[in-house]
Formats: sequence, C-alpha cells, structure tokens
Amino acid sequence: MKLNWMRRQQLTGYLFIAPNMIGVSLFIIIPALFSIFLAFTNWEFPQLKADFVGLNNFTRLFQDEVFYTSLKNTLIFLGSVPISVGLGFMTALVLNKSVFLKNALRTMFFLPYITTGVAIAFVWMLIFQPEDGPINTLLMSIGIDHPPGWLSSTSSAIFVFDIIWIWYLLGYNIIVYLAALQEVSNELLEASRIDGARKLHTIRFVIWPLVSPTTLFLLMTGFIVSIKQMGIFQAITDGGPGNSTTVLSLFIYKTAFRYYDMGYASAISVFLLFIIIAITAIQWIAQKKWVHYS
Repeated sequence: MKLNWMRRQQLTGYLFIAPNMIGVSLFIIIPALFSIFLAFTNWEFPQLKADFVGLNNFTRLFQDEVFYTSLKNTLIFLGSVPISVGLGFMTALVLNKSVFLKNALRTMFFLPYITTGVAIAFVWMLIFQPEDGPINTLLMSIGIDHPPGWLSSTSSAIFVFDIIWIWYLLGYNIIVYLAALQEVSNELLEASRIDGARKLHTIRFVIWPLVSPTTLFLLMTGFIVSIKQMGIFQAITDGGPGNSTTVLSLFIYKTAFRYYDMGYASAISVFLLFIIIAITAIQWIAQKKWVHYS
C-alpha cells in the first residue's frame, strides 16, 4: 500500500515538471543536438540536401579572419562582467546603509535591466553620437577639439559596448548583492568593530567572504548571458564599423540567417558552446579557493 502511494507521488511530480521538460526538450535540447549534427555538414538553407563534410567546417573556422576578430571582440566584451560585478558590490555596500532616497536609488539602478534592448540601443546611440552627442559636446566645451569617434571608430567601438553592458548589468548586480548583504550577521560586523578593524578590513575579511557565493553566481550568469548577447550589437552597429564590434553570437546570426550557411554557423555555435563550458569550468574550479560557504 505504501509503495503504491509513493508511485502516485512520483507520478504527480513527473506530471508537474512535464510541461517544462517538454518545452526544454523541444526548444533547447533537440535544437542543440541538431546544431551539433549540422556542424559536420554543408547544409545551406533552404536546400534540403546536406552532405557530410567531417571537420571541414572547423578547419574553415580556424582559417577565417572574421572568426578571430569576433573571438577577440567577445573576450573584450566579457571583460565588462567582472567590472560590473565589482561596481555592483561597492554600490550595494553604500545603498545598504542609511542613504537619502535609498529606495528611489535602488529603483533607478534596476530600471535599465528591465528596459527593452532597442530602447537602450537608441539612447546610447544618441549619447555617443560623434558630432552632436552630449559626451563629445562636453569634451569639446572643455577644449578637446578632436574627441573620440566612439561608435564610428574601429579602435573604440567595442569598448563603448563594454560601457553600455557595465551600466546594463549594474542594477541587477546591485539588487542581488543587497539581498546577500541583508544576510550578513550584525554580530560579526559588531565583533570586527570591537576588535578595532577598519572599514576596509571589515569589507575585505568579513563581508566579502560571506557574499562570495553571490559573487560566483553573478560572474557565472553574467558571463553566460553576455557571451550570448547579440541584440545591442545588431541594433547599434550591426557589427561595424568593419567587423570591429562583431562578436561570436552576431557572427553566428549573420552566417546562418543572412548567408544561409547553416553548417558553418553550427560549427561556430559548437565552438561557442565549448567556450561557455570552459569559462564555467574555470570558475567552478577556482571558486574552491575564494568562495566560502557558511
């Protein structure tokens, strides 16, 4: 009788997770496996015929200059994640205290994270407009006759996206850190104060270790979200000027849906998958030395 009850409970549990599992299977697992298969073919949409070409797509990949450019741009773009996490931690420390209009500031910081990508792209295009944008207008007003071209320059465009992404992620990082700081024991903070620890020492040796699991979470999710980001690049520069802002995700999109070279695009996707796995593995191994679970 007890065994039948347990089976019914298990069946009920499977029924509850079935809708989500069906969605994950149809829209994530099966397409991912199909993409891996296509990476070894020369399928060009809309043709139905696809010949097996082995590792030819990967050989072509490592001979493609655009691939190396997009890989470099992706790594530069990922540099915005730890910067945003660090700024989020410092800002959360301030907002966790008694600050004037604290709740309003929290809302203001978080609003960009729930704003649509197109709106963000439009605003930042205006801000970094090389001729009449507010940043260059300010620079010229203080005597800089030839301010940077920002998005119109091949040397600075990718770093503009770093600035945009730091700003975009900041609100989310602040909110998550604020939640973690609420769990820091007041007794520990009081003990460190009684022992004569300075504020910086308290932050470094008490608060930082206690919120290190949160830091790991923000870094891992931030890297994964960022490496897949394509929308703002497409909306603002579409990978230009030249290929100076073409990242791997945009490179995949253009190859697949503009040139319809699905086999080659799938090979790039597989390589991107390995990058995500490598970044996650590195963080997971490194966290044993700096993440402290209470």
